[in-house]
Amino acid sequence: MPMVRSNLQKLQKRIGFVLEARSQPSAALISHCHQGNLFDLDSHFYSAKYTDKASSSTAKAIRSAVPPIFLTLDRPPRSKSPELVPTIFKLKQLELGHLLQGYQHLLTFKVAEMDGEGGEGARVLRSLIKTVNEITLITDFRRTHKRECQNLVRRVKLMLPLFEEVKDAHTSIPEAALPAFSLLEKALQAAKQLLQFCRDGSKIYLVLESEAVANRFYAVTEDMDKAFDGMPWDCLDVSDEVREQVELVHAQIKRAKGRADSQDVELFVDVMLVMSQTDDRIFDTAVLQRLADKIQLKTISELKAEARALQRLIKERGPEVDETLEQMSVLLRRLKGLTDLECTEADAVDLEKLSLSAVASVEKPGSPIVPNDFRCPISLELMKDPVIVATGQTYERASIERWLEGHRTCPKTRLVLAHTVLTPNYVLRSLIEQWCEANGIEIPRKAWVSGAGKPGGTDVVSKDRGAVDVLIEHLRSGQIDLQRAAAGELRSLAKQNNENRICIAEAGAIPHLVSLLSTQDSRAQEHAVTALLNLSIHEGNKGAIVQASAIPAIVEVLRHGSMESRENAAATLFSLSVIDENKMTIGASGAIPALVDLLRTGNSRGRKDAATALFNLSIYQGNKPRAVRAGAVDPLMRLLTDPSAGMMDEALAILAILATHQEGRAAIGNAGAVPALVELIKDSSPRNKENAAAILLALSNSDPSHLVRACQLGAEGPLVELTVSGTARAKRKATSLLELLHKQG
Repeated sequence: MPMVRSNLQKLQKRIGFVLEARSQPSAALISHCHQGNLFDLDSHFYSAKYTDKASSSTAKAIRSAVPPIFLTLDRPPRSKSPELVPTIFKLKQLELGHLLQGYQHLLTFKVAEMDGEGGEGARVLRSLIKTVNEITLITDFRRTHKRECQNLVRRVKLMLPLFEEVKDAHTSIPEAALPAFSLLEKALQAAKQLLQFCRDGSKIYLVLESEAVANRFYAVTEDMDKAFDGMPWDCLDVSDEVREQVELVHAQIKRAKGRADSQDVELFVDVMLVMSQTDDRIFDTAVLQRLADKIQLKTISELKAEARALQRLIKERGPEVDETLEQMSVLLRRLKGLTDLECTEADAVDLEKLSLSAVASVEKPGSPIVPNDFRCPISLELMKDPVIVATGQTYERASIERWLEGHRTCPKTRLVLAHTVLTPNYVLRSLIEQWCEANGIEIPRKAWVSGAGKPGGTDVVSKDRGAVDVLIEHLRSGQIDLQRAAAGELRSLAKQNNENRICIAEAGAIPHLVSLLSTQDSRAQEHAVTALLNLSIHEGNKGAIVQASAIPAIVEVLRHGSMESRENAAATLFSLSVIDENKMTIGASGAIPALVDLLRTGNSRGRKDAATALFNLSIYQGNKPRAVRAGAVDPLMRLLTDPSAGMMDEALAILAILATHQEGRAAIGNAGAVPALVELIKDSSPRNKENAAAILLALSNSDPSHLVRACQLGAEGPLVELTVSGTARAKRKATSLLELLHKQG
């Protein structure tokens, strides 16, 4: 006891507080104090009163060092024995209110727990209250999963009165209620980690792995649901009001399980569109720009933060590298190409270093590291067609051409280019080919571009608007020979660059090209629809094409035109359908049956164009039954089971989308898809295994007989293997299928 009094006297002199004893400490607590836990002892047994000796600066310093000094307990600790039981107490602000401005909530202080005192129930209760208070401070969520995060935080906040009333009534949790509260503790800890990740994690990961994140939300709500289902209310002394509030939260949790956020689904689809756009005819950087706007990855600082988040994620996963991380790296490279001209050279270099570091982190074990000199400084990918710009720097042709559509500087040096002529770097290309051959890597195919590298050619629009006006006059002439030639020239001009596309549209060519779609001259029709395809690559032209009533005319070409016209009509519909509202318009125009017919009867190019358009259109929920009713499943199944067609990937991706609709599941099941799906799960690419497992899970959830059939065909072993070696999404689908199988017995 003298030791305690001596320490208290020293404390009084230092901070200017008078500490008044509330009760006598036990010998055990005196010993605890002697071990250096004086402030824990004070928080149990003493309250602080403010005196004039304490200056505001001293008070501020002590407030940050020992919070209990500024606060007093609501009431003395309860005792079920001669010794006091430590617990969590709500602390009140007394005379020190003016020193504690800025504290918006009552503070809680975790009282030190002595060995053997308080028990597991008290610990769980303290943990629950602490975790709820921590969760309430997690705000500013990203767009992805923002709604789920906000709903989860709101529901967790509503649980706090339950924990406080249990604390007030019992000090600890009754033994009968401990299992339910322990499960709640687990759920809230998981909720806190999930919310922190949704606030601070990689934006690209949150979109690409939206299903994995949604599953984590599901797991949290599932545990909460189970905990409240098993809550023994009879042994809890809580008010009717609190119980009704918790039961309302419980009902909301039950309704929330398994619900997806449509905005997140749209974001995922946008990412997949960007990742799938490899066709030079229809690749549009505006799609990438729109995605960058949606997920707020537009500035150098945002891209740097994302690159660091990607590095952290890779580091946390250790040696486990899956396809998702590779996709994240590719998308980060593409977004890097959209950085503004305003960024400094230092910023550009920093971002390139971060991006290269992230790329190096996701190289598969044993795969050769691509030399930096062989990577395009814009895309960071192995160059296929390296070209030299006026500053002497080398870039991938496609990447630098896109850059030059909006800039007149060298991306790496930031110097203004004396000219925009691109000179092929044959020496570097030869070195790349030699390196690929030495390392057993397929030599990248050169992406030939009409007119590329020529100082002259047909690119005259930016210099002479009059040339376009003359061509439009020829379109108006009514003479088919002039119209055909003019449409062909506009087709060629629109293919060259964005500047030409804007100029042609502003000159008023689009309505005249749409009118020419109805001509009986097949060559003129082909030129017109292909010119519209090339013009649609510019985001601003898509709306003008739709407003010119082009969609019905394009659908007619798709039905009755020549094979090349039908192919390019399908590609045009895909390009226009990148705008979400156009998906519904195109679907309602009768395009889907015509696309299915091209999928069934077209040549290789036509089938690919039809499949690409069907994939994009089927993202809209209302178009899924249209595709099923148009008979899309049968030709897709034929393509799926015919390796020589070279369209297994596309067919499987479309079937995976259709399987999310009830009519689609029925049609796929009736088409006898299970054997083909099992074979794909056994032996195919990682992405195809993933989609095959997703389709099989959708079919099995709808009709368990499909899973029985799959097991008869030997699916169980490959599914087990998929849970170990598949992509992240494939692992989840395979696990769900195995769980469903075990439930069926």
